[in-house]
Amino acid sequence: MKKHISMGQYLLKRLYELGIRHIFGIPGDYILRFYSLIEKSKIIPVVTTREDSAGFAADAYARLNGLGALCVTYCVGGLNVANPIAGAYAEKSPVVVISGAPGMKEREKNPLLHHRVREFTTQKDIFDHLTVASTVLSHPLTAFQEIDRVLDTALRYKRPVYIELPRDMTDVVSPYHHQSSRVKELSRPEALRESLDEAVKMINGSKNPVILADVEVHRFGLQNELIRLVERTGIPVASTALGKSVISEVHPLYLGVYEGAIGREEVRYAVESSDCLIMLGAFLTDINLGIFTARLDPARSIYATSEKILIRYHRFEEVTFDDFMKGLVRAKIQKRKTPRINEKLSEEIKFKVRPNELVCLKRLFQYLDTILDDNMVVIADIGDSLFGALDLTIHKRTEFLSPAYYTSMGFAVPAALGAQLAKSQLRPIVIVGDGAFQMTGLELSTMIRLKLNPIVLVLNNEGYGTERVIEQANHSYNDIVNWKYHEIPRILGRGKGFVVKKEGELVKALSLSLAEKENFSILNIQIDRQDHSPAMERIGKKMFKKI
Repeated sequence: MKKHISMGQYLLKRLYELGIRHIFGIPGDYILRFYSLIEKSKIIPVVTTREDSAGFAADAYARLNGLGALCVTYCVGGLNVANPIAGAYAEKSPVVVISGAPGMKEREKNPLLHHRVREFTTQKDIFDHLTVASTVLSHPLTAFQEIDRVLDTALRYKRPVYIELPRDMTDVVSPYHHQSSRVKELSRPEALRESLDEAVKMINGSKNPVILADVEVHRFGLQNELIRLVERTGIPVASTALGKSVISEVHPLYLGVYEGAIGREEVRYAVESSDCLIMLGAFLTDINLGIFTARLDPARSIYATSEKILIRYHRFEEVTFDDFMKGLVRAKIQKRKTPRINEKLSEEIKFKVRPNELVCLKRLFQYLDTILDDNMVVIADIGDSLFGALDLTIHKRTEFLSPAYYTSMGFAVPAALGAQLAKSQLRPIVIVGDGAFQMTGLELSTMIRLKLNPIVLVLNNEGYGTERVIEQANHSYNDIVNWKYHEIPRILGRGKGFVVKKEGELVKALSLSLAEKENFSILNIQIDRQDHSPAMERIGKKMFKKI
């Protein structure tokens, strides 16, 4: 006879079965019992310096692992992760939020318990709007099915879910033996066949089809299908800012990042002049569309996502994104002769260091492009960190992370924690502005404890450079205190720090950082306040017109 297990044990068992090996968070009294169960399980608890950092770390972990998890206490912990979970929802990153809560018996006389805000349900009510499914494990007769339902929903929709665990329920045992189960979503065969027939007819009848691949190809694990589709058909492929690295950027059929009018002209022309644009998993957001400067004609488009399949103006119901993409790979699409289009720009091939020249953003990113390899993951925060990094060449797929739609500052440093734990073979190259670093940068402390070794490039222009560009002005409220970022290792007791003003110093600092395998390195790269990437300048001008 099989031994029945408790709610807490079952939740951990299911998380482990789904690939979770680390849970991020901060313990508190309402979740302490569950933390003790984590410590006894096969899953490692990763205690961070802040709850929002745990959220960003779990998000990055989910992007590389397929599922992430965090564990916090009631309200003071849970409400602190609302922002990163909102970002995970917006960008379809499946994070399981586990929050402790007052016990069910404690609530009977409606007492004013610590951490409570208004009603006992307030925190769950908030997360109902930030997640795709939520539950309170309030009764052993339903809790085990609820755990399965919520976790399955996270995997199906690739969005966060919320599980609230009252502290007196953690050790409650199921009154019966529960067997987990998953129901796979299936397409209606007739609708799938009809959608594929129409798509193939449109593609084969076109002269210059182009694929625009985006983030859902990442999230649903369809990168292999994308590569097969591209190579079987000879159709060139571009990515978006959010979907960058969806395919190896050294692939001969890779065009580049499409950003509407703010991106590279040759990529824009290829995408917008196509008579059959095949958009796969695309988010039509303002950033992805170059602040809505994109010119994409629905009458010449196939638009397939997890939420809908549109071919021109014909919408197909009950067709899954997974089935549609796999069907395209198998379909009889004509093979095209396509010339090699991904050739390195001559200025990148011939890049020569000017040792005594002050570092500027354009040449900084050009130099970074020469040192990236297959064993790195680039993690970019918002602003010039992102828009400058879009021109970097990512050698493998899923090696570039950035919150390019939700655009929350403070993502990059804690994301490096989650990314390196999810894929220990990848060394994070973190690109972050000084303003964003001041929000979450001290998560480097956790990385010291775990012996991780990210290389952090702080773009130090003494303030919020993006806002300066958007406003086309210099206001004092966009200025911040100029930290000595290179002294952070001395404060934390480990790591290497470097001041970088000139190109020669940049080369030396990066060389020493790459050689440092045991600890993190941080580069305080001092940038002129008026120096911005070309893409940032173009975005700023577009956004200035809107404010």
